[in-house]
Amino acid sequence: MVDLSTKYMGLQLRNPIIIASCSLVNNIEGIQRCAEAGASAVVLKSLFEEQIQIKTEDLQQHSWLLGHPEAFEYVSKMGMVFGPREYLRLIEEAKNKVSIPIIASLNCISPKWWTDYAKQIVSAGADALELNISIMPSDPHRTSEEIEHLYFEIFEQVKECINIPIAVKIGPYFTSIARMAEEFSKRGALALVLFNRFYQLDIDIEKIELAPGYRFSSPDEMSLPLRWIALLAGRVNCALVASTGVHDGAGVIKQILVGATAVEICSTLYLNGIKQIGYMLSEIRTWMKMQGFDSIGQVRGKLSQMQSQRPELYERLQYIKALVGIE
Repeated sequence: MVDLSTKYMGLQLRNPIIIASCSLVNNIEGIQRCAEAGASAVVLKSLFEEQIQIKTEDLQQHSWLLGHPEAFEYVSKMGMVFGPREYLRLIEEAKNKVSIPIIASLNCISPKWWTDYAKQIVSAGADALELNISIMPSDPHRTSEEIEHLYFEIFEQVKECINIPIAVKIGPYFTSIARMAEEFSKRGALALVLFNRFYQLDIDIEKIELAPGYRFSSPDEMSLPLRWIALLAGRVNCALVASTGVHDGAGVIKQILVGATAVEICSTLYLNGIKQIGYMLSEIRTWMKMQGFDSIGQVRGKLSQMQSQRPELYERLQYIKALVGIE
């Protein structure tokens, strides 16, 4: 019998598969279905900062963070159907109904408004908090240092007022992802979730207007977090969690091999149903038996750059192939 259990931010997980923040877990029925299907933890659907703040004029001074005026107009008028009070009740009910860890999620674009509400999340019983900091660095007048400082300020203000583990979910748009990872680790983040998948944009050429892009990830998108987890594993003092593009058990295995502590899944559940969790777990168990592994710990990090005899391949392989014509 192989042991799939792992520890994540001090939480004991029965396996490395976590349900990412999404609409599938914005109600107790969805949370129960995921737990029964084998998920080890759920990250509740994100509560957005704009749902907590009261004065939209406060938001306006941060509107540059949203990337485009349409986004600001949307969040300024968004309904409060699933608001802060309902969110706290969902945490409380989930803790009573399922035995797996419940991780709250806050989507932030500024360091305001969070401290009091973060305390309420703790009181409601959340086992951990995932800070989804989604700042699109699209304003040419804002320096990289200014944007990075804002990330750290958001994290530190929340960390000061709560005592539960905090993971930070970030996007890949940094001058130095490695530096950001190291700085978050130094400041006390117990995990980094790589990466935030920003809103996908498309164009309707018939109507000549903006349109939403395809909302689900594809397995091809897994390569970016795969590479960065491989590069960072063992170099930063926090857990690394893979997000985006993991659709099957093989994807989970790959992320664990390069050093991921756990993997968040979402799109595959929309495309294949909740039953996909069980199929993925079965794939992982079968592979581990075939390879002679007894536990996830024996697998983790075997193919990280830190453990490689040829670490240069993790950074230069594609360039070398292109230059010398190796296929």
